[in-house]
Amino acid sequence: MNDLLDGHVMLDVECLDRIYLNAYVPNLQVGGQVVSFMTAHLGYPIPSPAILERIGTAFRRAVRRFADDNHIPVVGFGKHDRKIDVMGPYLSRQAKTGRPGVAAIGVAQEFAPVFTATKRTGRTTGVWFSFTKTDRRVTCYYFYLWDDDFGPAFVKVCAYFPYPAKIWVNGHEWAKRQAAKAGIGFTELSNGFASCTDPTALQAICDRLEPGTIGVFAERWWSILPLPLTGADRAAGYWWQLSMRQVEVSRTMVFDAPRHARGFFEALVADNLDIGRPEVIELIFKRGQRRGRPAAGQFKTKIVTYGTEVNVNAFYRHSRIKQYLKDGRALRIETVVNDPGDLGCLRRLPNLDELQTRARAVNRRLLDTERVGQGCALA
Repeated sequence: MNDLLDGHVMLDVECLDRIYLNAYVPNLQVGGQVVSFMTAHLGYPIPSPAILERIGTAFRRAVRRFADDNHIPVVGFGKHDRKIDVMGPYLSRQAKTGRPGVAAIGVAQEFAPVFTATKRTGRTTGVWFSFTKTDRRVTCYYFYLWDDDFGPAFVKVCAYFPYPAKIWVNGHEWAKRQAAKAGIGFTELSNGFASCTDPTALQAICDRLEPGTIGVFAERWWSILPLPLTGADRAAGYWWQLSMRQVEVSRTMVFDAPRHARGFFEALVADNLDIGRPEVIELIFKRGQRRGRPAAGQFKTKIVTYGTEVNVNAFYRHSRIKQYLKDGRALRIETVVNDPGDLGCLRRLPNLDELQTRARAVNRRLLDTERVGQGCALA
C-alpha cells in the first residue's frame, strides 16, 4: 500500500462532494410563532388553519402556472422510484440547451414536519386555535435545475406550513465548471477528476467552494421559483435559513494504472476489515474519550458490494467514512457527515468551512492509520 501511494498516484484532490441542506424559517418553529405570523404579521383576528390552507392552495396553483408558462414537465414520483434516475433524462436535455433553467418538477407525497391545528373554546363563545408540529404525509415539489455554476441540482419545497425546504448541490460539479472557465484542462471520473493539466490550480478551485457560494445559488433560485412566502413575509423576517443535513467531504487519489488501483484496494480491504473498532475510529475522528467515558453511538465496519464494486464503511455515531474504487482507477475516501455535532460543529451553513476542515483531517487520519498498519506488517 505504501509503495503504491508513494510512487503511483498521479492526482490527489480534496473536494466537497454532495451537499444536502435543510431550509427552515427560524421564527416559525413553535405554535406561538405561528399564531403571531397570522395575527401580528398578516393581521387576522383569529389564527385559523383556513388561512394556512389558502396560502398553500395559492402556492400549488403558482407551481402549476409556473410549469405551464415555462413548458416545464411535471413528473409524479412513485413510492419506490429513485428520483435521480427518473429526472436524469430531463437534466440531460436541459444541459444540452446550454442554458440554466428548471429541467422538470417532481411531485411526491412524503412525510415532513408541519403544523396541525387544534380548536380551543373557552368560557365564552370565542374560538381559538393552537398549533403543534408533527410529521404528516404532504405534497412536496422537487424543482430539478440546471445551474450555470453547479450544473445539476434540486430545490425541494413542502407545500404545507411552515414550508420546510431542502437544497442539493454537488461540489465536484461546481469545481468542473470553474476549472473549465479558468481554462484548466481535465478529464472526468463519474463524479470527480481523472486527470488535470494543473493540479495545484484545481485544488485551489476546490478550496474556494464556501458557504457564500451556496448562499448565492439559493438566492438566485429563490428569486426564480414560485414560493409560498412572499417579499412582504421576508421583509417581516419570515424567510428560510440554511443548515447542513448531509455533507460529503472527499479525497480522490487517481493511480497511474488500473492494476495499481486494484492492487491497492485489495490490500486495503484485506488489512482493514476491523477499522470500525471504537479505539480506532475514535482516533480517526478525534472525538473519543471524555472524562473516562467512551463516546456514545455505533462503531462498526461494514463491507458493501455493488455488483463488482466493494465499499468499506466505518461508522461513527451518525456519520461514517467510506473507501471505494472509483471507476476502477482511483481511490475515493469520503467522510459522510449526517450530524455536524459528530465533528464538534454547529449545523448552520456558515459553519461549512470548519466542518470541511475537520472532515478532511478525518480522511487524512484514516489513510495515516492504514499506512502505519501496513508498515508494521511489513516490518
